[in-house]
Amino acid sequence: MPLSPRARRASAAALAAVVVTTSLPACSSGSTGRESDDAATGTYQIWDPYPHDTSAMLPNLLGAGQAGGNTYGVPIGANTLALYYNKQVLAAAGVDPAAVTDWAGLNAALRKVKAAGRKGITFSGIGTEEGSFQFLPWFGGSGAQLTRLDSPQAVSALQLWTGWLKADHAPNSVINNTQTTSWQEFATGDYAFAENGTWQLVNAEKAGFAYGIIPIPAAAGGTAPAPTGGEFVSIPVQNSTRRYATSAKIVTCLTGSDNLLATDTTLSYVGPTDAVQQRQIARTPALKVWVDAVKVARGRTGDGLGTKYPRISEPLRTAVQAALSGSKSPQDALTAAQASAASAAK
Repeated sequence: MPLSPRARRASAAALAAVVVTTSLPACSSGSTGRESDDAATGTYQIWDPYPHDTSAMLPNLLGAGQAGGNTYGVPIGANTLALYYNKQVLAAAGVDPAAVTDWAGLNAALRKVKAAGRKGITFSGIGTEEGSFQFLPWFGGSGAQLTRLDSPQAVSALQLWTGWLKADHAPNSVINNTQTTSWQEFATGDYAFAENGTWQLVNAEKAGFAYGIIPIPAAAGGTAPAPTGGEFVSIPVQNSTRRYATSAKIVTCLTGSDNLLATDTTLSYVGPTDAVQQRQIARTPALKVWVDAVKVARGRTGDGLGTKYPRISEPLRTAVQAALSGSKSPQDALTAAQASAASAAK
């Protein structure tokens, strides 16, 4: 799950202070969304050459631990978003979840659900990083890029969300929903769909109704590039370089296939290598949808954004809030967001 920019900055500042005053642990783990912020403070040792082979790591996951051409950490597990669905609600509405492969198919399903007298979809649109995190699959699935928040594709993604509110397919509570409260709405058994992550799998088993999971569809079909969450392991800068060899051994141990499998199973993560992912699917075939989603997921700080991401995410979620509340049209909200992001990036 994502941390807010304020939390990331506070964490980075705290780590930087520790670097100055004392010696850090041999290695540390942190959120994927925090890696570039912490690296910018000089907290982490640059791995050049890498202390072990990272060629098996999925490039889209490893990229979240890279900034300015340097590698500061490697993933130990990833999570992302997908659509949970209530099998009973869809069956009563005559909806085949396999037909939900693009936005048109999803909208058609929501119309059928409403006609059957049931509730449509719930998600988190809160004005924090959680809201940005949940909007990004639709943003990326439209073909939009974070370097241009007001593109026609970006506007279409926000229109999708506002359209759901206008059509009564989504509740007004999504404006303030966190990912937890959104899940609680889905857990009532009243909703057809909920956008949420791997971390809800345990709760899904306790929900008391049959559920399924499908990828978040891209506008024109296929799987949308949802953002990656999860954890990285890094080597903090030390007062003495003598500890780096030991640090590297610890990281190598933590990222070995057997240990990755154990860690990722415990934390409901998807493994960062194909080998671990295949072992996860062999154990739990239902994880395949999450593995497929992670393979096309996109790091929030990737594509060269690095520490610029928080300055883009904040105006983006402000735009989402403005559009969902009806105070601005999607176009006007995103035009303002682009201007704000461009100004902050200078």
